[in-house]
Amino acid sequence: MPLDRPNRRDFLYTTLGAAALAAAGPLRAQAWPERPIVFICPWPAGGTADQSMRALCTVAGKVLGQSIVVENRAGASGMIGAKALASAKADGYTIGQIPISVTRFAQLGMLQADPRKDFSYIARTSGQTFGIAVKADSPFRTLQDLVDAAKARPGQVTYAHAGVGGATHVGMEEFAGAAGIRLNQVPYKGGAEALAGVLGGHVDVLADSSSWAPHVQAGKLRLLATWGEQRPPRFKDTPTLKELGYHVVVDAPNGIGAPKGVDPAILAQLRAAFRQAVASPEFKAVTDKIDAPVMYLDGPDYEKYVNTVYQKETVLIDKLKLRELMKG
Repeated sequence: MPLDRPNRRDFLYTTLGAAALAAAGPLRAQAWPERPIVFICPWPAGGTADQSMRALCTVAGKVLGQSIVVENRAGASGMIGAKALASAKADGYTIGQIPISVTRFAQLGMLQADPRKDFSYIARTSGQTFGIAVKADSPFRTLQDLVDAAKARPGQVTYAHAGVGGATHVGMEEFAGAAGIRLNQVPYKGGAEALAGVLGGHVDVLADSSSWAPHVQAGKLRLLATWGEQRPPRFKDTPTLKELGYHVVVDAPNGIGAPKGVDPAILAQLRAAFRQAVASPEFKAVTDKIDAPVMYLDGPDYEKYVNTVYQKETVLIDKLKLRELMKG
């Protein structure tokens, strides 16, 4: 009899343990994520933003144990993809890149969403290296040459950019204001077309992110200035606008978010996964390739940053008369 009691107890514990595992099984099966996640990239495939986002999604997918499938929904300076993200179901299975320009275009009426209310923020990832470039045979050998020419011929020096209201357009107008000059802006549908316009000799100056980099290294373009806080490692011989006395810094950092209302526990998993992805060697390899400075912020700090930029954009929109330009 004394032996029976331990046996019964062991049997009872074993039975209860099996029951507990059986109960836990469905809970584990229902744990998020249980299917692939869709990532909306608001830019064309193959561009610098697309390259960096794909690298992040590959690493973050491994961390989460599910693939993250990138869908390119380009158009309207990134706002088509941003609107699709804001309108998606808030279940954690749709995430995407949020261009910082949402803070401007929402106020200009190009985005039917409010970046202060309609997104859940996951991470700020990296910035971009913008610059002013000219053809190798251009008479503008320095930025001062360009400024002098623009002062001598107001409104006649032309520059190509990737779209009215975008970072390259606004950045150049900020620079022109700081330099006391008037330039003639020529909008294109994207950076690739703007680059082609300058290489083809149709426009004097290119204002773009690092699409110019391989052409500068090949000797086809001359880089006059970059727009970041510091010189990019590959172009250490080129000064920044700030170094040249113009207090203009444009880096337009990329970020990742989801629709508003995602479960906080799911959002925490996404934040942790993309935190690891930003710190990964895979992401560093891409950012080094495209001269993109890593500018990581966790979700809550990223949200604060977006709100700060929104307020700054309100002032800039009025200063540059962007509403009038958009109507034109």
